[in-house]
Amino acid sequence: MARMDRAIPVRTLHEVIANRIREMIRKGELTVGERIVEKRFCEMFGVSRTPLREALRALSSEGLVELVPNRGAFVSRPSMAEVRDLFQVMAVLEGTAARLAADRMTPAEFEKLSRFHGRLERCFERRDPEAYIRANHAYHTFVQKLSRNRTLDELLTGLRHRVFLYRYQQLYRPRRFQESIREHRLLMEAFRHRDPEGAERRMREHLLNQCEALVSLYENPGEVPGGADPTRPAREERRKS
Repeated sequence: MARMDRAIPVRTLHEVIANRIREMIRKGELTVGERIVEKRFCEMFGVSRTPLREALRALSSEGLVELVPNRGAFVSRPSMAEVRDLFQVMAVLEGTAARLAADRMTPAEFEKLSRFHGRLERCFERRDPEAYIRANHAYHTFVQKLSRNRTLDELLTGLRHRVFLYRYQQLYRPRRFQESIREHRLLMEAFRHRDPEGAERRMREHLLNQCEALVSLYENPGEVPGGADPTRPAREERRKS
């Protein structure tokens, strides 16, 4: 692995390292079962072992890394039961955020949310799942801000990193891309009509549908063209298509 040229800011060192490792896992640069060798990663990031270990502990709490005594850290994959549990909790919390946002947002904030949705539409038109997921992340984060509930915002922020990887993978399921944008359109209609109950219902359905799409892929890898395992690197799958 090549050493990073750009120095990491000291202020949030372990958080930045954790974000970079998450991205490597998402892109398939780190695969399930692979050992994260401390010396190599310290050299790559240009850091000491202390912030790296803090980052690995954070990733372990998210289920992305397994810390094995006397052996080190390994990339792990949560069970489908754990993934279901995670999405069920996120569905409740994001549904609550959507209900509060529909009730509390100003006209100007709705216009800004519409622009976030517009980014999703353009990504969908280009059939660009990576850009879509980034836009989706920004959209959902803004909705939780619109809830104006600090505790809810903090809880969702803590869980959002954990579902980001799976939100990307579920788009592999045939027709899921189309279903996702349709669900977002229905959600925007609820926001447009200032319908708190409708917004909560649509958001919950959206999260639970993501979960079912992901579980379906893990249980039926043949649904992906070529029978590919959805946990394999996305770039490798694109080269084959």
